[in-house]
Amino acid sequence: MSGHRASDPRTAKVIQLYSTPGGEPAPDVAARRQAGKQRHPSQADQPGHPNTDGFGKKPADVTPISDDARIHNETLGVEHVGPARPSPLLSLGGLREQVADAITSSAGYLRERLAGEYDVDDFGFDQHFTDSVWFPTIRPIYDKWFRVEVSGVENLPVEGGALLVANHAGAIPIDAVMTSLAVHDNHPTGRHLRVLAADMAFDSPVIGELARRIGATLACNSDAERLLRAGELTAVWPEGYKGIGKPYKDRYKLQRFGRGGFVTTAIRTGAPIVPVSIVGSEEIYPMIGDIKPLAKLLGLPYFPVTPLFPLLGPLGVIPLPSKWHIHFGKPIATDGYEESAADDPLVVFDLTDHVREEIQQTLFRMLSRRGGVYLG
Repeated sequence: MSGHRASDPRTAKVIQLYSTPGGEPAPDVAARRQAGKQRHPSQADQPGHPNTDGFGKKPADVTPISDDARIHNETLGVEHVGPARPSPLLSLGGLREQVADAITSSAGYLRERLAGEYDVDDFGFDQHFTDSVWFPTIRPIYDKWFRVEVSGVENLPVEGGALLVANHAGAIPIDAVMTSLAVHDNHPTGRHLRVLAADMAFDSPVIGELARRIGATLACNSDAERLLRAGELTAVWPEGYKGIGKPYKDRYKLQRFGRGGFVTTAIRTGAPIVPVSIVGSEEIYPMIGDIKPLAKLLGLPYFPVTPLFPLLGPLGVIPLPSKWHIHFGKPIATDGYEESAADDPLVVFDLTDHVREEIQQTLFRMLSRRGGVYLG
């Protein structure tokens, strides 16, 4: 499959998996949520909040979004056992082995490539390239630069489809790359994550081709449903450009989740929704400004100004080495809905808001137990 943007009818059916202009949900949607907000039916029998846990540190005081979004201090079902794993910045332990593994994998890749021992699926995903070249290349960044910790991997299905929904940040969508590697390296069967990306990702011949080869595809209705019905782990970042382009002062405050396109897709396929909370991505490029005229000239949604970019030129593009933690929350079942519910705005808004709240509360809890931003 070609790396450039496809010119087929699917492109015209891009669903609102990413943030789109529009008003807030109708007032009657908010009115439907009672003061003592009820838990989603799929989690009604679980005590406390199912998506937050100890994370290894004593909690600090946290100000909730509202009285309906209080975070309980008791153990809540998904344990991050023991103290937070120390991971000093620029630790060189194991770096030599990782570089050697990357070279060995690349050599094996070339040998098998010449022999034709590889497959590419209908979306352009090349598992041979991903496992042998891409993952070994980015793994040192994952392990040694961002020092990613992962919890809640037991909430990912061993087999079958699921829709992972995550918060988005960082000026450049590096969080999608790190989450893909986190799934593969921590899942007991090494599953691959299929990322639903905005069309801009496929406009560049180089980036578009790479995105296809490592498992990304256009965030359109047909592709999303095909992946989920095929039993793939599929991921979306519904804040879209509003998430990765928000100013640093608004870090970890979730933007609108579009109009709930990801919920519609999940209901139609009966796939569970797994909330994913990522801490650390907000600090890699602290965005303190946006040069809008330049962004418009270049055809970009924003032109970020950070403490190092564009002041230091190309050096300013190097992401700051923040400490990351990726948490996979309890899955939210959708197979109990009638398929017609996917076309009911009240159902879609309600479930969209529920998923957003799960991620936001979990982020607050993780931040309250966080160590140092860069030296944690």
